[in-house]
Amino acid sequence: MSVRAKKHLGQHFLTDENIAKNIVDGLTYNPGGKVLEIGPGMGVLTKYILEKDTELFLAEIDTESIQYLKTNYATLDEEHFVGDFLKLNIAETFADEISIIGNFPYNISSQILFKIIDYYQNIPEMVGMFQKEVAERTAAVPRTKDYGILSVLVQALYDVKYLFTVHENVFNPPPKVKSGVIRLTRNPKEGLTGNEVLFKQIVKAGFGQRRKKLSNSLKVLNIPEKLQTHEFMSKRAEELSVADFIGFTKLWKSYL
Repeated sequence: MSVRAKKHLGQHFLTDENIAKNIVDGLTYNPGGKVLEIGPGMGVLTKYILEKDTELFLAEIDTESIQYLKTNYATLDEEHFVGDFLKLNIAETFADEISIIGNFPYNISSQILFKIIDYYQNIPEMVGMFQKEVAERTAAVPRTKDYGILSVLVQALYDVKYLFTVHENVFNPPPKVKSGVIRLTRNPKEGLTGNEVLFKQIVKAGFGQRRKKLSNSLKVLNIPEKLQTHEFMSKRAEELSVADFIGFTKLWKSYL
């Protein structure tokens, strides 16, 4: 028995065991800790995670995959499956912190990252495979074309490490793009606590018109008068580091 890959679910099943093991080994496993795998498919990562000293949960919406996993992995039963990750209230579902891993469905990969941001206090670490473009955007540095909203919002809360690139030919069916595996390690930056909502607004507005100077792109947010002559106003969003955005948000909040 095998599972048929479903295009509408963005499924591309990894077939290379060495790559699967390298992805699993990229995550830290604390004795008695919890791990949530997103999109386990036929368990190419799952079987290696089950060898670790950790409590495993699985976010899967494909009923065929769920049945396959229950049939082929005797230790997995109904209580290990938590449904649709994007609909999951992580803080309510898990009493303790939980790390995340997966060969993520490409059609929801950015949404997965934004959800991790929303629950960063519950998620200390993530190792995942994305389209190479999304992985590169997440790890991008200032003054590059890939640096944008995703880069800043993720890097404000996590240290990002691009681990390795994966070729199309190790999937069934092969995707049309290469993939990239990244690791996020939570490292909350000073000054962001309590300012998360404003921070997101500033970052999204700044990059919403990335070719314009911040003096123009941030007008939609009613810039405090004392900030209107700030040096950053003559720069574009892509010129500011993550630390710049955090410091600027803190200053903005102090003038409200």
